[in-house]
Amino acid sequence: MAYDSFNILTSSCVPLPLENVDTDQIIPARFLKATKREGFGDNLFRDWRYHSDGTPKEDFVLNNPTYSGKILVAGRNFGSGSSREHAAWAIYDYGFRCVISSFFADIFKGNSLNIGILPVTVSPEFLDKIFRAIESDPSTEVEVNLPEQKVTLLVTGESESFQINGYKKNNLLNGYDDIDYLLSLKSEISEFEKTRI
Repeated sequence: MAYDSFNILTSSCVPLPLENVDTDQIIPARFLKATKREGFGDNLFRDWRYHSDGTPKEDFVLNNPTYSGKILVAGRNFGSGSSREHAAWAIYDYGFRCVISSFFADIFKGNSLNIGILPVTVSPEFLDKIFRAIESDPSTEVEVNLPEQKVTLLVTGESESFQINGYKKNNLLNGYDDIDYLLSLKSEISEFEKTRI
């Protein structure tokens, strides 16, 4: 598998209630030299997370032990800016498996789906409810059900459906990237090839 398969994720959340977070803020350009997907999590939100001397900024959410989990809850227009894949790599490498927002930049959304991160688009009203629930209780859990395409705020039982491309959904459920998907069809491809000879 290219990455962990995604089915139903129940987790506490890390809130980032900022709008228009671009890919340079997610992973600054100076950290894009590597070509492997490893190690980028150390520099996720680097300039917001650390001072220039490398010491953590205490007021940034990733440095606050009160918040943890595999779900990042972000403000509107998350992942805008340049089309760097490294932004999705950094989020995955840090340990997030889902990002919830009311709007994602298209390229970031595609890059996330390609490596096993589920970007869930909810209404602004539901997003606000999630933020308020986390503010009230940082241990608040959200359930993201990919087979049913539903996200639920467990403390209230409120839920919303979300949309996802069928091909990408299948890949996430199986932990496939595009190459893995083709390899899963190897026998069918071989059989088809025999009919072309």
